[in-house]
Amino acid sequence: MKTTADVAKRSLPAHDAHRFKKIVVGVVLVCSVVLAMGFVWWPKSLTDLGKHENMITAGVYDHWQAGDVVALVRHAERCDRSTHTCLGSADGITQVGSDTAVIVGKAFNRLGMSNTDVMSSPLHRTAQTSFAMFGKASPDEAWLSSCEHEMLDSVLSHKVAHRNMVLVTHSGCMSALEKELGFAHAKTSEYSSTLLVSIGADRQPKVLGFINYQDWASTLDKKP
Repeated sequence: MKTTADVAKRSLPAHDAHRFKKIVVGVVLVCSVVLAMGFVWWPKSLTDLGKHENMITAGVYDHWQAGDVVALVRHAERCDRSTHTCLGSADGITQVGSDTAVIVGKAFNRLGMSNTDVMSSPLHRTAQTSFAMFGKASPDEAWLSSCEHEMLDSVLSHKVAHRNMVLVTHSGCMSALEKELGFAHAKTSEYSSTLLVSIGADRQPKVLGFINYQDWASTLDKKP
């Protein structure tokens, strides 16, 4: 079957045909380079662990069992940015937010908390979220509220080998860590969502993905 290029080439004199061939080859090379550059520079997306079998494929359960997971949980819905009933003061979370935090806490308890340390930002909304999740106050850490810089170093310095770590924090802190780990264009985390990162014996962090609060129950039902 003759292509348009073949027909055009045969209708040209020899020297013009040679020139035409060089132009076609050049166009093909330029397109290939552009496609390759687009593939390299295309923003990476976080894996949604609440979809399909992604939690299993990412090895989350194995990493959790080994005590290699750092889970960053964004605080629940802010009272000062919502029309929902406040749980307490205006600098805290809403009652709806508290209910979502309870769901997340139940999920972590299903995973198992025997080898897990919990910390939270000292702000009231994170403290309330952590309390709703686990029914008790957790130690507060200033670096979980002021974390625009060197978030990864802070995480690594607090991670104890063979112990998971749940950090109740803020979207800005989660975005800062995502940026350091190569996900600069990731969407801002939702209220009560969780970012999961594994840090094993080699101390090399790997982003496993994220999961929103409403997907925990159905996802854990698929747990092997």
